[in-house]
Amino acid sequence: MTTSQLPRQNPKSALDGIAVEGDVALLIDLLKLGTFIGGPMREGVADPLGLTTTDLRIVLALGGEGELAGHELCEIMGVAPMNVSRAITGLMERGLVEPGLDRSNRRRKPVRLSQDGERLFADTIPAMTTVGADLFKGVPQRDREAFRRVAAAVLARIGRWSV
Repeated sequence: MTTSQLPRQNPKSALDGIAVEGDVALLIDLLKLGTFIGGPMREGVADPLGLTTTDLRIVLALGGEGELAGHELCEIMGVAPMNVSRAITGLMERGLVEPGLDRSNRRRKPVRLSQDGERLFADTIPAMTTVGADLFKGVPQRDREAFRRVAAAVLARIGRWSV
């Protein structure tokens, strides 16, 4: 019998015997969710509205939070400043975003949705309703509500981690 004909034996991994459960399992699930939610949001919301996923995230952030500066968008979205800056420029060229005004800090340069941007934000709601209905199909309402409460609690605590 040659070496290539011998049955393969999996070498012992350093990870063998490590149980992933509890908070670690929750974090892994959260990372998976954060990674994979982009597909349905891109296909079901961004693409039909003629937006990139970064554009969509900016529109949603401004629609939900109001005026924000570029660095604040970077923090909220976890996106590199150059990508946010390019997306803001593109959205301004399309008339969806306009400069805001911070009277208390003239160096801060916030942006906000224009009237067209506000209409676009409103157009995201039916598209997200469709995506949500599909993704949450079969999940009982009480579980959805519990998920929202947990997400809110985690989001409230996540701000204490420096970016």
